[in-house]
Amino acid sequence: MRDPALAFGEAYMEAALEPVDGSIYDTLEVLVTNLEIQPRAHAVFALRAALRWVQRRLDQYNPVRRAQRNVAHHYDLNGRLYSLFLDRDRQYSCAYFPSGDETLEEAQTAKKHHIAAKLLLDRPRVEVLDIGSGWGGLALTLARDYGARVTGITLSSEQLRESRARAEAEGLSDWVRFELCDYRELTGSFDRIVSVGMFEHVGVPYYRAFFTSINRLLRPDGVALIHAIGRLDGPSMTNKWLAKYIFPGGYSPALSEVVPIVERSGLLMTDIEILRLHYAQTLRLWRRRFAANRDTIASLYDQRFCRMFEFYLAGAELSFRLQKHMVWQMQLARNVDTVPLTRSYIAKSEETVKAGALAEAREQR
Repeated sequence: MRDPALAFGEAYMEAALEPVDGSIYDTLEVLVTNLEIQPRAHAVFALRAALRWVQRRLDQYNPVRRAQRNVAHHYDLNGRLYSLFLDRDRQYSCAYFPSGDETLEEAQTAKKHHIAAKLLLDRPRVEVLDIGSGWGGLALTLARDYGARVTGITLSSEQLRESRARAEAEGLSDWVRFELCDYRELTGSFDRIVSVGMFEHVGVPYYRAFFTSINRLLRPDGVALIHAIGRLDGPSMTNKWLAKYIFPGGYSPALSEVVPIVERSGLLMTDIEILRLHYAQTLRLWRRRFAANRDTIASLYDQRFCRMFEFYLAGAELSFRLQKHMVWQMQLARNVDTVPLTRSYIAKSEETVKAGALAEAREQR
């Protein structure tokens, strides 16, 4: 009664709550649907929400050391876990489904090329900074397919080891380097800056520091692209169960919380795209792969861990299908004339990829 959102997830993790004639996804779908239809007008809900607004700033206090601990909580798990439900490139962010029926591998590849198109990598040896580089897939793609020189930074030791090993195995160590570094501590300048699925870990009190850092690190004719989870219905709070067990310190903002900070940073917003149901489809494919490999994952951890991850993946998918979560991609520049006048260059770049002409264009550069 004190905190049903937290207690419900914990009960499922401990096998004290079992769905009957259905899955945890089915159960959550009913609950979430009802919560969306019937506003949480009860006095207990209203009081709890008011108290959480007071606590929200403390929850998102995210200095460098705490940021590293928060990242380690989720991303320094056994590396094999992620290979069992992600795509082969270990893209742990929203995929892009141009037609809606792509495989997970196809959609994640399309995501990388969609982002690359917005980065305007049409000149030789572009220097790119990848903030929150994960297991290195995007950085390696930009180097291998576009001839970019990439610096990837992460706060995860596990991801750093894997990224460096992949760069070495692909013969790209001279083109891509990975460092264990916080964006606030980085020096230098770059032609392009990209950040995918990292902004959710920045924390609202640090948005100004984040975009100030982008402005400081971006060259005068540079372009940046930020890809993050957001909310269509205004500012809110992170689900307490998710914050405790999956993403401590994490928060998905409404654009109304981000845009004013960008406006004061000296950066110019040159494009914003909203991806509505793309992450719901991504999470559905992850859930299916997790279920198919559940026995192997249980051997790495235990049944409680499997139930925790099932609850997380099911709840996350429903947040995009039913609770107005979305993904936004914001393109930024320092000068108003850096980016072409219309968005046609994005489709043109993607068509080049589909036509298989990317390698030839890279060789010409």
